[in-house]
Amino acid sequence: MKAIGYKIPQAVDHADSLLDIELPEPVATGRDLLVEVKAVSVNPVDTKVRNSAKPVEGQEYKVLGWDASGIVKAVGPNVTLFRPGDRVWYAGSIARPGTNAELHLVDERIVGHAPVSLDFAQAAALPLTAITAWEMLFDRLGIAPGKQPSNKTLLIIGASGGVGSILTQLAARLTSLTVIGTASRPETQAWVKELGAHHVIDHSQPIAAELKRIGFPVVDYIVSLTNTDDHLAQIVEAIAPQGKFGLIDDPSSLDATVFKRKAVSIHWELMFTRSLFGTDDMIGQHRLLNEVADLVDAGLIRTTLAERFGSINAANLKRAHALIESGKARGKVVLEGWA
Repeated sequence: MKAIGYKIPQAVDHADSLLDIELPEPVATGRDLLVEVKAVSVNPVDTKVRNSAKPVEGQEYKVLGWDASGIVKAVGPNVTLFRPGDRVWYAGSIARPGTNAELHLVDERIVGHAPVSLDFAQAAALPLTAITAWEMLFDRLGIAPGKQPSNKTLLIIGASGGVGSILTQLAARLTSLTVIGTASRPETQAWVKELGAHHVIDHSQPIAAELKRIGFPVVDYIVSLTNTDDHLAQIVEAIAPQGKFGLIDDPSSLDATVFKRKAVSIHWELMFTRSLFGTDDMIGQHRLLNEVADLVDAGLIRTTLAERFGSINAANLKRAHALIESGKARGKVVLEGWA
């Protein structure tokens, strides 16, 4: 089967950073699905792993890619949730070979039925970011879905990116929170507003001052999706006493003591945790992906696909990685088909 991989972690502009390769077709066992991959999207985690991780011992190449949509080709003997021919979407496991391959093995407990209203590319844009956003909002921060009256506020730092684009929608559509997104360019600010944010501020300016400018001296919940190092002092100033702070990136250091005076709780989200450790609630990702698919088909949530980068090959993946690393991506970049 066709796949894209590499032997040595290196910068994307290196000739061998991503290569078109051929690999043996995998076989489904246990609770695995064998999925015929139709489309994939690229996330910051792809670029981070490409820059740092070697192939696992015994394998010549490392294959990246987590977001995927496709069709179930075969199922393992213990599979109960799917059958061949089902259209699926998922974000895979960071502990296994990735989705940048024509055929891919994935545990059924982290797979959902794809929205019927989306094509494969539109669907591939959503799983990893939807899982991350859902788990952050409802599992980590403990926000209750529903439209009961509330004066609570949520600030999303980096709201125009992949996770921010779906987190903004989930918070605006499914909760009564006042949603404030940050974006620094006119086009990304317009995108965040279009996705449902009640207010948009510029994170290239001091965030606390920007919040005060629009009438919010403090906010109850803050989620930092990027550059937490740069914004931490502003986050401490802007968050309300007894507030909740969530993050997904990798600050070089994080001094939790600065939050003590306000009794702020800190919540880290990693959507790979359930599959990495085989937690007893791993099937929760199957359920939430099905629920998000229903929301998409009902017209409440839209795909965050922003750019189609052509077929799935090394050259197009390099372009996508470079765009993600530039920090200028809006929404999600998707590749589809194996021509």
